Amino acid sequence: MISAKKRAEIAPEFKWDLSALAPSDAEWQIRFDAVQSRLPGFAAYKNTLAASARNLLACLSEADGIGESFEAVYVYANMRKHEDGAEPAGQGMAEKADTLAVKLSSATSFMEPEILSIPAETLAAFMAEEPGLRVFGHYLDNLNRQREHILSPEMEEMLANVGEIAVGPENIFEMLNDADMKFGSVVNENGEEVEVTHGRYGSLMESPNRDVRRNTFVTYYDSFHRLKNTLAATYGASVKKDLFYSRARKYPSALAASLSGNNIPEEVYMNLIATVREFLPQMHRYVRLRKKRLNLPELRMYDVYAPIVPDIDTNIGYDDAWGKIMKALAVMGPEYARVLETARESGWIDVYENEGKRSGAYSWGAYSAHPYVLLNYDGKIDDMFTIAHEMGHALHAHYSWTTQPHVYGGHGIFLAEVASTCNEALLMAWLRENTSDPAMKAYLVNYFLEQFKGTVFRQTMFAEFELHVHEMADRGEPLTLEALNAYYRGLCGAYFGPDMVIDSQIDMEWARIPHFYNDYYVFQYATGFSAAIAFSKRILREGEPAVRAYTEFLKGGSSVYPIDLLKTAGVDMSAPLPVREALTVFKELLDEMESL
Repeated sequence: MISAKKRAEIAPEFKWDLSALAPSDAEWQIRFDAVQSRLPGFAAYKNTLAASARNLLACLSEADGIGESFEAVYVYANMRKHEDGAEPAGQGMAEKADTLAVKLSSATSFMEPEILSIPAETLAAFMAEEPGLRVFGHYLDNLNRQREHILSPEMEEMLANVGEIAVGPENIFEMLNDADMKFGSVVNENGEEVEVTHGRYGSLMESPNRDVRRNTFVTYYDSFHRLKNTLAATYGASVKKDLFYSRARKYPSALAASLSGNNIPEEVYMNLIATVREFLPQMHRYVRLRKKRLNLPELRMYDVYAPIVPDIDTNIGYDDAWGKIMKALAVMGPEYARVLETARESGWIDVYENEGKRSGAYSWGAYSAHPYVLLNYDGKIDDMFTIAHEMGHALHAHYSWTTQPHVYGGHGIFLAEVASTCNEALLMAWLRENTSDPAMKAYLVNYFLEQFKGTVFRQTMFAEFELHVHEMADRGEPLTLEALNAYYRGLCGAYFGPDMVIDSQIDMEWARIPHFYNDYYVFQYATGFSAAIAFSKRILREGEPAVRAYTEFLKGGSSVYPIDLLKTAGVDMSAPLPVREALTVFKELLDEMESL
């Protein structure tokens, strides 16, 4: 049987180098202790912030400095855990880092209520008096915007202390999903017994052999069904946690609370769902085309990833994938290319799957170091696009961190998927332009259609699920396994249309989505994809001026509200137009696919 490798069996050049965060586990402990030892010092600032501009600046600067140091400690610990979730050292560090996060939040919990107790005119005088405060200007404006949702110092401290409990559902899901669950094995199209893992699931579901797809699908979801009640209870606890925080902070809903931090109007969320619903007939049209191309009497959920362009070799080595990515992204200019090369050669990337490694892919890191990328590269074209996607995240972080001060080094999650998807769109455009084989052209058009399906339609379906489940909980309705499954099944029927047979296993697909533990995150894949399509089209059409404007967007960090930063770069996500224009591209691709 082909099994996942142990961590020690992966060659060093394909592992990330965490030394930029901490040279060793022992040094990590020293830095952990250093952060922890500074926390009691915040007590000296309590009840002093309104006394002078100097006091306010000193407290803000200390909080920012400790935050930067803590960030590296927290990221290192969790990345060590993600290398192998069953390895005790990483588990222990991550647990300690979670505890330290709560302590830091508790120690600084007095700050925002106390700042908001300062009269607006006094705060303005402080800003005029103390030049050092000007860097915190946008932070203070944003804080003032949320004034009614900041509680008393005592309540803020209480909420901070609840944080260690609040991460429980996500941590439980992570341990189940990444460390404890096993998915059995299947016989692949070559007659080999293969262990089913998160990393291999996608490639097995792309098998041209329908028996392999069916067996993989059933085996994989059986593992979730065996833990169905535990998973339903875990997710239900996470939803109730969201409601607890939204009510404590006096928001009308969990959605309002989630969007408030980035100043995103709720209309953006609702416009997305309404616009995608408007284009569902095009999605149903694609399902019919897939059924016809596969020549099946009925299309089932395990057929949605099967190749519909036959005799195409979709295997691609890691080095070859990088070569194509570098050519595709050359349009972004030499500086962008230099950072990509640095990332590849300098230990930013953890490439291959190993036993216990966190599933999927992500980009993370710390302001004081550099971005990192976790992959589970399996040698498919999809994995090449994943590299481009995650390097988009990494370059966004790099440009923000090297341009903005730490306080604005991050970027709102509403912007998180724009740079990643723009990279994918540029790669797709290059591949289509540099491919002469009609079968490969058809494959790429279909791949682009699949991106729309997975990123716009699928993520919006997830967004509808999240909204409904949170509204159920808000009304006091129990989040039973049956209720969750029934609603999810209904959504699958609505989105895939009458030509799809909705297999019973898919009822529990919601149970395997890690992003559901970060409430109202997934809709931003769809909005980000739409904005990215707009940016990529402009870059390819206009060249250097568009690249310059786009790079300024990447450098913006969180120094401007996300909606406003996108508007400045020429994309207005507060209106339905970008989503509608992106889905019009989907329709045009579908026309092309039918002609091919």
